[in-house]
Amino acid sequence: QVQLVESGGGLVQPGGSLRLSCAASRSISSIYRMGWYRQAPGKQREYVASIIRDGRINYADSVKGRFTISRNNAENTVYLQMNSLKPEDTAVYSCFGDSAWGQGTQVIVSS
Repeated sequence: QVQLVESGGGLVQPGGSLRLSCAASRSISSIYRMGWYRQAPGKQREYVASIIRDGRINYADSVKGRFTISRNNAENTVYLQMNSLKPEDTAVYSCFGDSAWGQGTQVIVSS
């Protein structure tokens, strides 16, 4: 089973940007669907975005127009570019793919 490791989280002011990375332990070219979920303190895990092997992309309404998901098969990495961040984006962001999950990376949006 593939192993996934996220990075790129941190503290950012409202309106700022972050880019999260999800590095896989093997080639992701054959993985049909990869993406991101997030979980804020005291809340249920929430879907953020996903990308299909053929390039089709889907976003949660709450991030549409602000977040961009992409995958680089040559680097075995999925990215989540997050712009215009809001305090309500504060959460632990986890990537998924091929029935595997990463350990998550913390994003805090605060002034």
